[in-house]
This record gives sequence, structure tokens and C-alpha cells, in this order.
Amino acid sequence: MSNSVDEKNQLPELPLQSLAVTLADGSDGVSRTASDLLSSLGARIDLKTSPPETELPGMFEAASSGLMHLTGMPEQAPLPPPAAIARQTKGALLALQTLCPGSPLESLNAMGLLVERAAIFGLTRAGQESPGGSCRLLKTADQWIALNLAREEDLDLLPAWLGEGPVEDPWKFVEERIAKSSAEETIARARLCGLPACVAAAPPEQATPWFARQASGPKREDEEQSSSEKPTSLVLDLSSLWAGPLCTHLLSLSGARVIKVESQHRPDGARRGPAEFYNLLNAGKESVALDLRTPAGCAGLRGLIQHADIVVESARPRALRQLGIQAEQFVQEQPGLTWVSITGYGRAEPMGNWVAFGDDAGVAAGLSSATVPDGDPPVFCGDAIADPLTGLHAALAAMAFHRGGQSSLLDLSLKNVTRHTLFQENFAAEQRGDMGDGEVLKNRGRWEVHWRSQSAPVLPPRARKPLGVARGLGADTEDVFEEFKISC
Repeated sequence: MSNSVDEKNQLPELPLQSLAVTLADGSDGVSRTASDLLSSLGARIDLKTSPPETELPGMFEAASSGLMHLTGMPEQAPLPPPAAIARQTKGALLALQTLCPGSPLESLNAMGLLVERAAIFGLTRAGQESPGGSCRLLKTADQWIALNLAREEDLDLLPAWLGEGPVEDPWKFVEERIAKSSAEETIARARLCGLPACVAAAPPEQATPWFARQASGPKREDEEQSSSEKPTSLVLDLSSLWAGPLCTHLLSLSGARVIKVESQHRPDGARRGPAEFYNLLNAGKESVALDLRTPAGCAGLRGLIQHADIVVESARPRALRQLGIQAEQFVQEQPGLTWVSITGYGRAEPMGNWVAFGDDAGVAAGLSSATVPDGDPPVFCGDAIADPLTGLHAALAAMAFHRGGQSSLLDLSLKNVTRHTLFQENFAAEQRGDMGDGEVLKNRGRWEVHWRSQSAPVLPPRARKPLGVARGLGADTEDVFEEFKISC
């Protein structure tokens, strides 16, 4: 597995080279996945083989977790997700728990992290429409594509993309206009307009690194100390919606102090949704709000970054550059700073300018194609699971690189994390929805999975209870600025 180091720039060693860990290798492959992830960060893993266990097929876990409830065509039997989804999600959480023994992270259910939004929003499967309703799989003249109309401004962009005409029914308008066009041409024009769209990719045939380190800088002075001897790390959360806030939520559960920073005029869009979901990811974080349209607001943001140990952001690179925030410069000048950049397709041009959300990024990674048998039309797998998958991996990367002490700019994309998940060298035969023997049958009005004499219902998703109520927008701005002696 690639360690994702940029050899051209000869970046320094990986962060966990001083870590030696023993893991018990069960028959489900979760420990092997955790081992692969930790090894890609430099750790030395002793994988102890444990006696084989008789386990139910993976579709039983998919059924109980709620993920199966969200996958497949409506009114038809729900489909199991690709086997690698469960194994990679559980392995990533195990790797994170290994770095934070005894923390509240140990009480988490890995598969539950993938379905919490759907549980709170009351979502179900809708086949070629995402459970959330904003994304659809559509057919061009030659291929399936995904289009996500998640923002109000996306509807206004349709005529610029496909030509003037009545747009009373946006989806009908799009379907008619793209039916005779090639997917490549359709997507190229969509991206020029800033629309989140992609071709429905086939499952990956080669491994994809799950992170890239783009820049590095000096080590902090206390790099030789163990993380338990350091003061609580300070995490600056500049992200929004799901992947980034989940990452910083997990870091908070590991013991970090998290300050959520938002624009006064464009706060986190999740604030407009159900309070339960926003509280789930953001309770316990301090809230700072800045007017980023002013020099004073941008100066305040730079001042906060100078006090951070970890920065997590989910903006396209040019958005922060327009505010005078250069991630590379902070990393090269600030000892020990770990900067986690979460994007749809990565920071490199031209992909760094492409818009993506969890549903369409998963389609771009091959998830929809991997969920169905060869030749069948693609369907959505779960609810935007590229977001929580990436948030979980981002937390692991942030924790590892902070522990290593080397200032680093980390690049994680929704597409590449999902693509890495779908292809694992040890389990390549399972990458296309193979959850073991078993079948899905309807019994007294509910769907059940059956295997030999065992059966279990396909349950709807469930969510944890929030740890509290998230702070109001900007509730802690004055106190935080006073603490760090930042004038704004």
C-alpha cells in the first residue's frame, strides 16, 4: 500500500514510525484494514492471528446498521453495500481508537457513523435518486452521470450549462438536454459552470492512496514527548456540513479542544437543517464568527491559525487564498502545525476547483457501480457516505501527524478516500457487493436477510444522541480573542 509520501519533494518520515502496535487478526479482516492504515502512517504492526470464527455473512451487519435500508431501488429488495465499506469503516475507527486508548471513541459504532444523518432526517432508499433527494443518476448518450443540485444557486446555473429554456421541472430539463450528449462533454461543461457533477465510474482496478502530504515544515520542540504529556491540542474547525465537522467531532472525543470558526455571513449550512444533526457533530465546540469580507476579519482568522495545533477545512483551495490564507505558508512557518484539507477531488488543479458533495463524489469513486451486479444500472449506496468515510479517515490522519510533530499539509478527498475503500489488495474479489451467501426476502411486510437457518430484519438507521446543544453562532468570539490576545 502506498504511504502517500511525495517522494519528488523528499518529504520527511511518516508520523508513526516510533509506534509499535499489536493487533489481533480476526476473520472479518477489520484488524488487517486497521493495520494497513496505521502502516501507511509509518507504524510497525504485529498482527496476531486468532482462531477463525463462524460468522454470519456481512449482509447481516449491513441490515442491522441501517446502511442496507438506504441502498437499492424503492419498493424493491434493499441491496447490501460493497463488503469493503463495512471493513474499511470499522478498520479506520479501530486505527483511531488504537491511537487514543481509553477515550470515548471506544464507545462508537463504526457503521453507525455512516447513517446518522439519514436517521435524523428520516431518509430511505430511492434508487437512482439519493436518499437526501438532491442528487440523481442520469443517462447521457453513452454513460450514466450524477448531478447534485444541493444549493439554491445550482438551479440558476442550469441554463448556462445546457442552454436557455423553461426550467419549471429542473430534472426533466436536464434529462432532455443531456440525452443525446456524451458524458465527457456534459460533465466538462457542468464543471465550468461550478456544478457538482461526475461520470458514474466503474469500481477501481488499482489501489488509490487515501491521503497525500503536499507540504511540510519544522517540527515542534516537544516532538520527543508522548502525546499524553502535552497540553490539550487546539483544533481549529473551518469546515462545514459533514466530513470536516465529523473529523473535528472525533478529535474532540479524543480529548482535543475544538474552536469552530464560521463566516458571519455564510455560516455552516448544517445550521439550517435539523438541530439534532448539527448538535451531534458540533456540541462541545466553541464558536467564533468573523466577518471575512473585511481585512480585520481575515486578520483575526490568521491570528487564530497561529495558535492552532490542527486546522481542518473543507474549502476549495482558492477560497482561502482569496482571503489571504495560504495553507502552505502556515505549514512551512509554524512548527508542528497539522493542516487537514478536505476537498471533493483533491487540491491539485484542475480538480481543486471542482465542486463535490458526498453523494456525487461516491459515484465518481465507483461506489454506485460497485453496489450492483455487472451490467445493471447504478444506484446510490447509502446517504452521502463519502462524507463520513472521509471525516473518519481525516481524524485518523490529523491525530497521527499531530502526534508525529512534523508540520504537514494533508490532502484528503471524498473521491480518493472512497476509491481507496473500494479497492483493497487483500480483498479485491469482494469489491463488488459480495457480502457472502444469503438472500433478502419479504416477510409479513418487512424485508429480512436469510442465511441457512438464520434471519434478521433490515432495520432503518439510528443515530446517537448529541452530547449537548451546540453553541450559538459567535457565542465565544470575544472570549477566545481575549484569551489569545488577538485584536479584531
